[in-house]
Amino acid sequence: MRRLPTLLGACAMLFALTACAEKQSDVGFGAQPPPPPSEQQSSTGGSSGGAGQPPQRALKGTEVPAERVDASALPDGYPRQVWTRNSGREIVAIGQEGGCGSVRAEVTEQNAERVELALVEETEEPSGPCTMDLRYPPVVASLSEPLADRTVILTQREVKVPADG
Repeated sequence: MRRLPTLLGACAMLFALTACAEKQSDVGFGAQPPPPPSEQQSSTGGSSGGAGQPPQRALKGTEVPAERVDASALPDGYPRQVWTRNSGREIVAIGQEGGCGSVRAEVTEQNAERVELALVEETEEPSGPCTMDLRYPPVVASLSEPLADRTVILTQREVKVPADG
């Protein structure tokens, strides 16, 4: 009988840990970026993907073939998915942000052969602690002309932004 409270406490702890494990999203330390858009996602109008994934409506578009994406300047583990939408006049990529940062896409150069797309993570000096999670939002940039057969060059940089105040 003396072990009954210990046993009940252990069962409650096990239940709580199991419940928390099922609720964890796939973002955070060591998380993987969402999968690239598929034909099914492109043709369906679903409003949201799984936890930590961008809404499917953001994924609508045409995937840029891997041989036309130069992601060699990106750090290891950085997402390399690129697609177009709006008749090729918008280019979408998966960015990576975390903690007190947010990512945006910036076209740094475009000519007849290529489009350079910088994935810029802006990090504000925190007034308190920042979370250590990673997020993979889709980011969009407009092009002056449709992408067509041009190569997409992906780069990444970090920018420190002064805190408001």
